[in-house]
Amino acid sequence: MKPRVRFAPSPTGFLHIGGARTALFNWLYARHTGGSFLLRIEDTDTARNTHEAVEVILHGLRWLGLHWDEGPLTGDATGPYKGDRGPYFQSQRRENYQRRVEALLVHGLAYAHEGAVKFKMPREPITIPDLIVGDVVRQLTDREEADPDFVIVRSDGQPVFHLTNVVDDLEMGITHVIRGEDHLANTAKHIALFRAFGVPPPQYAHIPLILNADGSKMSKRDQGALMTAYLGGGYVSEAVVNYLCLLGWSPKGNREKMSLAEVVEIFDLPQVLRHNARFDADKLLWLNGEYVREMSEDRFYELSVHALAKAGCDTNAFPLEYVKAALDTCKGKFRLFSELPAYGGFYFTDQFDYQPEGVKKDFTPENKPRLLKLRDAFARLSSFDPGALEAALKSTAVELGVKVGVLVHPTRLACTGNTAGPSLYHLLAVLGKEKVFQRLDRALARSEFAG
Repeated sequence: MKPRVRFAPSPTGFLHIGGARTALFNWLYARHTGGSFLLRIEDTDTARNTHEAVEVILHGLRWLGLHWDEGPLTGDATGPYKGDRGPYFQSQRRENYQRRVEALLVHGLAYAHEGAVKFKMPREPITIPDLIVGDVVRQLTDREEADPDFVIVRSDGQPVFHLTNVVDDLEMGITHVIRGEDHLANTAKHIALFRAFGVPPPQYAHIPLILNADGSKMSKRDQGALMTAYLGGGYVSEAVVNYLCLLGWSPKGNREKMSLAEVVEIFDLPQVLRHNARFDADKLLWLNGEYVREMSEDRFYELSVHALAKAGCDTNAFPLEYVKAALDTCKGKFRLFSELPAYGGFYFTDQFDYQPEGVKKDFTPENKPRLLKLRDAFARLSSFDPGALEAALKSTAVELGVKVGVLVHPTRLACTGNTAGPSLYHLLAVLGKEKVFQRLDRALARSEFAG
């Protein structure tokens, strides 16, 4: 029988980076073994569930490329997810839990207690065979209590996580439960429930936790802990998936940059590390920059246009060739797409501010005649290409007896508003003679040049 795995988040908060890594490891194992990956939303806690959290989970998994294999058809005929399958929702499976509880009561394996229903926990030790942790022996669940029995249905009629989790895994035919190590404490209860239902439990594999860089446990309040930071933070999905693979799993040769297809080929549970993984935001940022630098032109253009639009830059107002030429000067110069508007947004608006430190340093009275002379040199050019612009600027610097930077810095600031950015000669060529002169004239009219 081929493996069947699942990711079963609770929509009581936004998707955590640890949850995304759990989903990824399940998906990788299913793809590596030719098995199935299921998505199940554990939404029985109606008081804390939110529709927004569900949407973030679905969007996050789709963004990462972790598509699930089963579920009810959803999406309208014209929607973005036409023909897509939704996840399973526990709130739609209550009859299953009620039927299983009644069976436990009939067989004397559960009993009513103060309006609730409790499960009779075996008193003998339970061994948890774990594919990652190894064998773990639990003498008794809730050993600190005299009574190890536990509630499976609350007094308000709501089924408890332990029950719903086991019943769904049983009825969905889950063969491997791959989840965070923090769930290891629950597993003895789950094994006991499987045995009470007369079926062998699935194989368990508890993956290490993700810690902050300082070794503390990562909570949802920590920076970078929520997937929303990556969905809207200028990251590319390939880089985030690649980095998540490295949190608790290590391929041979200590490789770091790997495509998802490569990981699927070699991923297996015995390679998952025992020790907790530390989240390194700097390494993820570096990896993201590598993906941005090496991605195809079409994908770079697409993501760049989206990032600019999000910042209010309408590239549709410009010729396509101009947009592509402008973006070409930016590729490989930033690591997050969210950095692009500040880096190259000047191409798409004439209304930009000048960096104050640059104004103080470069918009000076002595630089005004220098820029005017450079403007005259540019005006005499028959070709406004990078080579001609560079030659004109350097010859003007020689004529003035100044270093090239004396002209480069105020020219860049006048034309972009920034003190750093794309190659000056290439950005001037993209802007074109008319726009360059307009921007030089706008800057030269500032009071700082008059002293």
